Order: sequence, then structure tokens, then C-alpha cells
Amino acid sequence: MLYLEDMKIGQKASFGNYRVTRDEVIDFASKYDPQPFHLDDDAAAKTHFGRLSASGWHTAAMTMSMLVENLKNAKQAGLGSPGLDELRWLKPVYPGDTLRVETELTDVRPSRSRPEMGSIHSLVTVFNQDDVPVMTMKSIGLVATRPKT
Repeated sequence: MLYLEDMKIGQKASFGNYRVTRDEVIDFASKYDPQPFHLDDDAAAKTHFGRLSASGWHTAAMTMSMLVENLKNAKQAGLGSPGLDELRWLKPVYPGDTLRVETELTDVRPSRSRPEMGSIHSLVTVFNQDDVPVMTMKSIGLVATRPKT
């Protein structure tokens, strides 16, 4: 298990291999972001996207899926998140794209009021299959401290 004490500023990780499908783009948009350029090829072709594109919120959700899978694989003692900062959608994500994530720890802080936990801050960058950044955010995570034995 990886605890707060195991986290070091500057640590980097690269993970994920999320294939974006047309059906998923349309399904997500139908439920959560029903704008025409996420739902209809003809409507999307008339926009700056040029074709059907994933919602930025869908890109964030796919990123979350890869982040959680990585946390499970790394066996991190994660306790959730109080939020994130500076979410940016840099480039459109299209059906057929394959996404991956790179993270870099920028801060590690024990809690002053809750000794059983602390927070980590990470710069998260999402890339497509051409290594083009499509999304960035500054993530804040809560992590348990090593239990006292």
C-alpha cells in the first residue's frame, strides 16, 4: 500500500489506454451534454470541430476512469478528492482517439488537523494517440498516512 509518506514531489507516472468510441461519445452527450456537435455528424461538420467530438466533460470522465484504475493498480491509500483546479480542454477528442495520462506530483502536505491523512497535488495531462495534449488539470487528492503500529 502506498501512503502519504511514500509520495514525493516530482514523482511522475504515465498510464492509461482508453479507446474513445462513437457510441460512448453519443451516449454520454445524450445524457450529460446534449449539444449538436456531440450528437450529430452533420451538425458537427458545420462547426470548428469539423466532425463529431466528445464532450469535455466526457474527456474528464474518461480521465477519471484511467486515474482510478492507476490508483487501484498502485495500491494507493486514496481517500477521495476535495476538487481540482484549472481544468482546460486544449484540443477536441474524437471517436477513434486513444487517450493516456501523465501525472506529476507538485505538492505533498500532511493535514494539520487530521493526522490520519494529507493531500497531494498533481499536474495531470491527457494525451491522444499522437501525443498531443488534449486536457490538463491540477488535481487534489486525499491520501491516508501510514497507520501507527
